Amino acid sequence: MTRLDRRALFSSGVAAALLAATGVSLEASPRQGGRLRIALPRSDDNLARLAHGAAFDTLTEIAPNGALTGELATGWHAEARGRVWVIDLREDVRFHDGTPMRSADVVACLTEKFDLSQRIEMTGPMQLRIELVEARPDLPFVLASPDLAIARFGEIGTGCYRTERLVPDRQYLGHKVPDHYKAGRAGWVDEVEAVVIPDETVRAEALRDGFVDIAAIPKDETLRGHADLVFYPSSENIALAMRKSVGRPREIGVGLLDDGRLAERWWLT
Repeated sequence: MTRLDRRALFSSGVAAALLAATGVSLEASPRQGGRLRIALPRSDDNLARLAHGAAFDTLTEIAPNGALTGELATGWHAEARGRVWVIDLREDVRFHDGTPMRSADVVACLTEKFDLSQRIEMTGPMQLRIELVEARPDLPFVLASPDLAIARFGEIGTGCYRTERLVPDRQYLGHKVPDHYKAGRAGWVDEVEAVVIPDETVRAEALRDGFVDIAAIPKDETLRGHADLVFYPSSENIALAMRKSVGRPREIGVGLLDDGRLAERWWLT
C-alpha cells in the first residue's frame, strides 16, 4: 500500500470545502492562459512526477490543505464495516483520446493495480464495488495515491494536460485539454513545460534571465534578495525560486512539486 504522508487528513467548513475542490486559497485570483516554464534537477523522478500529475487523475484527491475530495469519484460509502466500498463516478470525464470514462475502464485499471482487493466489479455504468481482503476505513485516502491513477490502456489519462512531448530525464510539454471537467477550478495555464537542468547554477541563471518561471534551487545563494523573485518555502530555506508573475495556492502540498500537482494548481498572473 502507498503511504500517504500528509500534514492533516480532515478539514471542515465551507472554506475547507472550497479549498479541497480547487486547491486554491480564498484570497487568490487565478488567471487563465500562458505557458508555465519549470527547471528541475535530474533527481528523484521530479520530471516524471510532474508529467504524471498533469496527465492523470485519481478517484480521490488530497488538496494542499489536507482535505479529501472526489476527483474522478463523486461519492463513496462503506458497507460490511469498511470491507466493501461502493464508489460513484463523475459523468463528465473523457480520456485524452475523447473516449468517455465509464466504470468498466476504472474496474479494468484498478484490477491490474490494486493488490488490497479481493474483487472489483461494475454495479452500473458509473458505479463500482470494491470488496477488500480486510476492512480499510481509510480506503478513500488510499485511492488518492498516484500509483492508482486511472488510465485507458494503461497510458491514456484524464488530467488537465495532454502530454505532447515527454523525453525521460530531459523535457515535458503538456497542453491544456479543452472543456476539461475541472475547467474553472484547476488547469489555469495553457501549456506547461518542464526541462531538466542538472547544474544548479545554470538553473539559477535560466530563472534570473527569464528563460523559466520556476526553478528548483535548494542550495544556490546567488538569487537571495533578487527583487523580481520569490522563494518557497522561505528565503532562508529555498526549495523553489520563482518569478513574481507566478501565482500559487496559499497552502502547498507536501514535496517539491506540490504533490505532483503543480501543473494544474499554479498559474501565471
